[in-house]
Amino acid sequence: MTQLWTLEQIDQAAEQLTKGQTVAFPTETVYGLGADATNEQAVEAIFQAKGRPSDNPLIVHIGSRNVLSDYVRDIPDHAQKLMDAFWPGPLTIILPSNGKLAQNVTAGLDTVGMRMPNHPHALELLKACSLPVAAPSANRSGKPSPTTAEHVYYDLNGRIAGIVDGGKTGVGVESTVLDCSSENPMILRPGGITRSDIESVIGPVDVAPAMIEKNEAPRSPGMKYKHYAPDAPIWIVRGSAENMKRVADEAKREGKTVQFLVSEERAQELGVDDALVLGSRHQPEVLTSHLYDRLRQVDQIEADLILAESFSEKGIGEALMNRLERAASKVVG
Repeated sequence: MTQLWTLEQIDQAAEQLTKGQTVAFPTETVYGLGADATNEQAVEAIFQAKGRPSDNPLIVHIGSRNVLSDYVRDIPDHAQKLMDAFWPGPLTIILPSNGKLAQNVTAGLDTVGMRMPNHPHALELLKACSLPVAAPSANRSGKPSPTTAEHVYYDLNGRIAGIVDGGKTGVGVESTVLDCSSENPMILRPGGITRSDIESVIGPVDVAPAMIEKNEAPRSPGMKYKHYAPDAPIWIVRGSAENMKRVADEAKREGKTVQFLVSEERAQELGVDDALVLGSRHQPEVLTSHLYDRLRQVDQIEADLILAESFSEKGIGEALMNRLERAASKVVG
């Protein structure tokens, strides 16, 4: 049985990490599933608990910038500037590894993603265990990432040692991943720190394609494998409410039951009161923070098809649409 710990019991969770066990904990983005990043067997337990492919690299969480040089070979000036601006926070920086971390953390690459989370429970846990902690999202692979301890328990009860309960997370999607291992920094995954945020500190950066070729090793979590897929298919419908109504009517004529994943405004335009509502389209941070919870609700309702609204990709909307597109099987319009 998986244990549940409060902030007052953080030392118990830290002790489990030092013993090579897996522990879920909250960050400001989503809940992570942590293990000692220097212990190959402990890291392997993450892959086993999640059902995660072993060629998918893990992000390493640290509680202090002072220990970063223990695990990376070089920290370029632009990376230092970004850490000054955004650490602790939802920004993962990929740097050249010095080989001191377990090989299965980096999936055989010569780089490693490092992050200092901005959540009091996470920082207390990292301080208490005095370890670098490898931690992908604390869900079964292919399911929406967890934003509450209840989500973690539903997915991983009996598979991990315990969960530090820190309530609902804030940002609601995983960290931005920026590759700083080469001369030209490149965003590999959008997240809570936007492209404009980054460019305001270090100038122009490149952006990787949303997906990479299947025969190419992923340099970051979230680049290769389909994520966040609920059981019912999701179609993203671009354009107006009238276009969404048309798609819904066609599906209903085929005998399908339809549910909507939309903003407050779109629900009003559709004239439905039982939609899965993310929030106001004028508050993209709220939309984003609710996405994974609503995707999990999709699995709790009886529907043959989910029609999702398409949102602006400005700012954090880029991360919102990146995750929604990965959950979807089709884009209409």
